[in-house]
Amino acid sequence: MIVVRTPLRVSFLGGGTDFPEHYREHGGAVISTAIDKYVYVIVKQRFDDMVYVNYSKKEIVESADELQHELVREAMRVVGVKRGVEITTLADVPSSGTGLGSSSSVTVGLLQALHSYRGRLVTAETLARQACEIEIERCGKPIGVQDQYIAAYGGLREFIFGEDDDVQVAALGLDEELLRRLNRNMMLFYTHLTRPSGSVLSEQRENIGERRASLIGLRDLATQARDCLRSSDLTTFGELLHQGWELKKGLASGVSNRTLDEYYGVARDAGALGGKISGAGGGGFLLLYCPLTAQDDVRQALPTLRELPFTFERDGSQVVFNLGR
Repeated sequence: MIVVRTPLRVSFLGGGTDFPEHYREHGGAVISTAIDKYVYVIVKQRFDDMVYVNYSKKEIVESADELQHELVREAMRVVGVKRGVEITTLADVPSSGTGLGSSSSVTVGLLQALHSYRGRLVTAETLARQACEIEIERCGKPIGVQDQYIAAYGGLREFIFGEDDDVQVAALGLDEELLRRLNRNMMLFYTHLTRPSGSVLSEQRENIGERRASLIGLRDLATQARDCLRSSDLTTFGELLHQGWELKKGLASGVSNRTLDEYYGVARDAGALGGKISGAGGGGFLLLYCPLTAQDDVRQALPTLRELPFTFERDGSQVVFNLGR
């Protein structure tokens, strides 16, 4: 039996610049962090040759090719596991429409678990690239490539996406006290609104040519945010989040709506310096940068929203239990 734990993430700045259609021409940059909320994947050998998959429903089939769960099916194909396994996926938070990168965390976790099941040690780079292949090329999802990388690598990182599809991954190298200060100033609220990310991301991808200036602006804000963090300028970092959200709202019509704008405006009035809707937008979690002195005021201003405390996670996808076959 193999048990793999893969973190979810919050993305701070640069989202949208990780679409190949953009970064192959103009480059992209994202600042993102893994958090201590996880997807778990369990892979267990079966006595028979059937394939059992347990998620929001249960599938029992004779081979991977018959699976309806496309991420499991394609991960098994990539790794070369055809039958004779039972696979279970679990998540700490709802996995649909919450904007925390759960789909990519599932994919990376599946790959890590299946490779481990076959006795292979693979790098974070391999996991990320194979997850991108599964989600974007095999399943045709209209997404970028940042989520797969942060799920595989973990930590607080900068990702630079190059014109030749090269991805540079860099830890920001912040000291522990600065990381704790940054973490303490972040708040995450569940909006109780969900929307399939595919519709927002499809429109965003279609608009890339028309929104090129905004995307370049988002890329540059991510670089500025990196420099602010390295110079311990957290106040400016919070203000850059606000600038990024204003730009991101223009990428597609579904990124925000009246309700989300009201939540965000109320939080800003109560003392938050900046923030964004995590992920593609349209619902899910509202991420805020808020000094400690204003956090109680923000909570009182958003009484209907459920806060999700979180801490930054150092590690990416990892095997936490391995009982040999």
